[in-house]
Amino acid sequence: MQASNKTLWASFAAVVVVALAGLLAWNAFGRAPKAPEVDYHLLGGTTLSSQQLRGKVVLVEFWATSCTTCVGEMPSMVKTYDTFAPKGFDLVAVSMDYDNPQYVKNFATSGPDGALPFPVAMDRSGAVAKAFGNVRLTPTSFLIDRSGHIVKQYVGPPNLQELHSLIGQLLQQQA
Repeated sequence: MQASNKTLWASFAAVVVVALAGLLAWNAFGRAPKAPEVDYHLLGGTTLSSQQLRGKVVLVEFWATSCTTCVGEMPSMVKTYDTFAPKGFDLVAVSMDYDNPQYVKNFATSGPDGALPFPVAMDRSGAVAKAFGNVRLTPTSFLIDRSGHIVKQYVGPPNLQELHSLIGQLLQQQA
């Protein structure tokens, strides 16, 4: 019995050490990892940089027109944007490098619910997806705080209640 208790405690200690190491790596002295410095090449030919978004809470949403989940969640993303944009929130929809540019433009400008109200970027070279950890699955989203740190990553559609709660909390914090 004592041997199994020692094994149990050793296993528990190992789990605690691994959890603490992960927490320290994620927080890096109380801060989440910095979002990469990238340039978003928007439809219409303009460029938006990460630096220009500093001071806002931002959701970077990687998506594709061929992704039915992505297309299906866009009305929720529009509602999220419309709700929080007046308070300092922005959303950048980044189309994947394999997406047909004409399909992206058509969807962004005349989708089923009208034009998307937030910036839509074309990641033609794949550089933005690579900078965010080589994103390959869509939808994948990164919630970034006012000072440019990644607070949460979602692979697949985000839990909207959780996302809205996090956005609300981050909007109340200073950069």
